[in-house]
Amino acid sequence: MDGTRRLLRHFLAALAYRTQKALRSAPHSFGDFRAAPGVRTPHQLIHHMSGVLLFALSHFENTETWVAQRGTLSQEVAAFHAVLEAIGRHLDAGTPFRGITPERMLQGPLADAMTHAGQLAMMRRLAGSPIPPEDFSKADVLAENLGTDQAAPRSPDADWRDAEGRQQRGDGS
Repeated sequence: MDGTRRLLRHFLAALAYRTQKALRSAPHSFGDFRAAPGVRTPHQLIHHMSGVLLFALSHFENTETWVAQRGTLSQEVAAFHAVLEAIGRHLDAGTPFRGITPERMLQGPLADAMTHAGQLAMMRRLAGSPIPPEDFSKADVLAENLGTDQAAPRSPDADWRDAEGRQQRGDGS
């Protein structure tokens, strides 16, 4: 695999890691949280992220770029990771890019999906269940891991304050 494909594969793994961090230990009701009228819920946002990635996948294979929203957040999350894994397989196999350059894939659909991962993290805070900050450069992001089972934070802030200013521990307790 060339350096560009390795970097894209690692970017997909970082996307998987950050998405799972935003979802890990979320309250059951989080999937239906709506920050304001007309704003996507986390469930809808993950569905949109899958659609953005399906668009990226369509530059490797003929695939539908839109599918109906799945019934549960966990089903939507599984579908999201399945699309990440499909793109990863094409990168691994050296499948030619069709109608897009690797750089445009990164600046377009892949960066768009990463933006939405950040929105999920912000929505956790707005929903009253913030996630602890961490130094992502120290995270155990593995390019071969695009699934739901992501590593725990390696460098969470030892102490931080939640939305109400309460002191929290970075280990999630």
